[in-house]
Amino acid sequence: MPASTTTPTPAPTPAPANSGATTTTALLVIDAQTEYLETAHRRDETIAAINDLIGRARAAGAPVVYIQHDGGAEKVAWVGSAGWQFHPALLPPAAGELIVRKPVSDAFAGTSLQAELDRLGVGRVVVTGIHTQFCVATTCRSAVATGYDVILAADAHTTEDDGSRSAAELVAHTHATLDGFAGEEHVVVVRPAVEITFGA
Repeated sequence: MPASTTTPTPAPTPAPANSGATTTTALLVIDAQTEYLETAHRRDETIAAINDLIGRARAAGAPVVYIQHDGGAEKVAWVGSAGWQFHPALLPPAAGELIVRKPVSDAFAGTSLQAELDRLGVGRVVVTGIHTQFCVATTCRSAVATGYDVILAADAHTTEDDGSRSAAELVAHTHATLDGFAGEEHVVVVRPAVEITFGA
């Protein structure tokens, strides 16, 4: 059975995402595509940390959801290109694992991600991937607003220098601004990958 793929479609009318005693934790792997990761800061270490989390999530029976950014023909990682594919060093999606394709930085916008997480009974997400200050940070904030607790895996996301700040500075700034970021009931915490578990 191939990995399940969902394409960008209008999102359903939001329902309370974490009503009840939902405790399932899912792992989100955001945009870990060849074009983005190949020249990223701490590429190999970041991929290794993501792969470790994927392996531990699978061993615990936790959902693993791959997010794939659809670049246009005039952009990097355009659909179908070599750069659009998941990085070859990344553990690929296993049979039955979801691939959610997104058109913008927010993995919840215009996709079925919320519906899929709710279907799986997810109340908490572990966020990994690239780029730290764009898709990773935006998805963390959106997840809290949508109704999920968030753990940002501190050493399992990365980015590139932006011309004014180094990648390391961008990562540190993101950690400082997101750790403790809260909505009405839900919060982002930043933790090293080794400290993250996928139990209830």
